[in-house]
Amino acid sequence: MQKARRRDPVPWTWEIPFAITVAILVVLSLGVQLGRAIANLLSGDGWTWAPRAELFSSLPGVLGGHADSGLTGAGHGAGVHLLWACVIVVELGLIVAAGWGVKAGMDRWGPNRLRGMASRGEAEQLLGRSRLREVAPVIRPDLYGKRSSR
Repeated sequence: MQKARRRDPVPWTWEIPFAITVAILVVLSLGVQLGRAIANLLSGDGWTWAPRAELFSSLPGVLGGHADSGLTGAGHGAGVHLLWACVIVVELGLIVAAGWGVKAGMDRWGPNRLRGMASRGEAEQLLGRSRLREVAPVIRPDLYGKRSSR
């Protein structure tokens, strides 16, 4: 109902979906690097992170199964199966976290959010026990009203 009453004068264009797509691709590519670093750590090669210049150019090598792609002075690197397992676990974790973040954001600021809801403190102030005790003589004057001699 409220959605029908308001009008958005700014049309949605290609910039916002493009920015969201780029952000998703950057997070997923950094997730591949994080999965590789965890795989190398678990294989005993230590924590290895690609230099900034090799961060994105080493992705084809990492996705090809080479855990030492783009690393300078790296040891033997993790095996292919450990590398893929770590990358998949990290990517799934990032996808779940992103989905949870989108859900929380849409519940808070999205077009279908609940408007006009009282906070927990406001509900306690209006409907809580302290308020009921305060207005008890008005609600039930026969039980909590002033005792007057008849």
